Amino acid sequence: MQRMGMVIGLKPEKVEEYKRLHAEVWPDVLAMISACNIRNYSIFLKEPENLLFGYWEYHGTDFAADAAKMAADPTTQKWWDVCMPCQEPLGTRGEGEWWAMMEEVFHHD
Repeated sequence: MQRMGMVIGLKPEKVEEYKRLHAEVWPDVLAMISACNIRNYSIFLKEPENLLFGYWEYHGTDFAADAAKMAADPTTQKWWDVCMPCQEPLGTRGEGEWWAMMEEVFHHD
């Protein structure tokens, strides 16, 4: 299992919309997340800075393949079309990233 953390900005005028969307995530989106070996997925919001912190545990063996599977899913693409206009990617994110991936520097069970 691999723990993964990521961060992105949230447009101030989109905070309530983003919260509403994530209070009612589409069932097919949740099913695809599970089908791609992602578990224990959470998104946290820090206001007033409007930073989103995402965390999940990846239980597969090929994250790139699972990420491609998710990206190819038409329902997930529609979900992203709804969510992405709410977000503000960090200028320091890596090439090809929307959410900026983070380095795990500490963990304790």
